[in-house]
Amino acid sequence: MKRLAACFAGILLLSGCQSAYYSAMEKVGIEKREILVDRVEEAKDAQEDAQQQFSSALERFSQLIQFDGGELQSVYDDLRDQYEASETSAKRVSDRIDKVEDVAGALFEEWQDELEQYSNDNLRRDSKRKLLETQRRYRDLLGSMRRAESKMAPVLSALQDNVLYLKHNLNASAIGALQGEFGNIKRDINQLLEEMNAAIKQSNEFIASMN
Repeated sequence: MKRLAACFAGILLLSGCQSAYYSAMEKVGIEKREILVDRVEEAKDAQEDAQQQFSSALERFSQLIQFDGGELQSVYDDLRDQYEASETSAKRVSDRIDKVEDVAGALFEEWQDELEQYSNDNLRRDSKRKLLETQRRYRDLLGSMRRAESKMAPVLSALQDNVLYLKHNLNASAIGALQGEFGNIKRDINQLLEEMNAAIKQSNEFIASMN
């Protein structure tokens, strides 16, 4: 399904019209519920990739403060590359979460509207109960994702500060100055990884509940 969705995305998302995209998908038998599950999976994948990237950045920073001689320019280049890769990963996570939020809103609006179309009261009540339960699980999921997302900005800011500082102070004393920052960066990255683990766990539980 993801491959077919990607084909439609290439055609329709260029116009920024999500409703047209959902309508086109429904015409080939792919409902918003399936798209939501796919997008949650994609957001989870993006978070897992970001976990690896931020862990890599922490490892490189740890190596930096242990610098005991060699070419400082290469050390700076490596740290800059880690910052840029982390920034790219963070943007991808935010983009995937936004896409989850978009389709979830469309799904729940459609589901709510369709409750009025039932002639059988029992079926309507059961569908409403399932809607409310799905919305509750989704709110928990989105909250977890957004909490993890919010932890990325402080880490990126700290990495950027250190990259900028090192850029204009390529000497051994600069390494000493950065050593004092390592503890805070390590703490912030570890907190980020914990929040991402929680969001990934919530994602897996949500996906299981939708299948």
